[in-house]
Amino acid sequence: MEKQKKVLIVEDDMIISLVIENMVKELGHSVVGKATSGEEAINLALENKPDLVLMDIRLKGEMDGIQAVTAIKEKIDTSVIYLTGNSDRVNYDRAKETDFIDLITKPFTITDLTKSMEQV
Repeated sequence: MEKQKKVLIVEDDMIISLVIENMVKELGHSVVGKATSGEEAINLALENKPDLVLMDIRLKGEMDGIQAVTAIKEKIDTSVIYLTGNSDRVNYDRAKETDFIDLITKPFTITDLTKSMEQV
């Protein structure tokens, strides 16, 4: 069995966030925080030092998920899986600069999440 991971979920849609949280827990991992904005994600990541950040690219507020990951990775070493409803080329090219594990397009299944998390 793989080691339990500490996961930070960054998703501004509360229902999707809850679904992701349930998937993470069903896979035997712990959720160390949930954020709805890039700024909140940075603060929670620095406070909780997660093994993995599940990051939505489009977030409410001034900062998107890619900008938040850039700021987080300047401070701590953590793995990132992007979650997005729109996997356009521009965002993918921007995300590549942040050394992420995977990019999952919504809607996704627990099988999709499992495959991505196994890479961490």
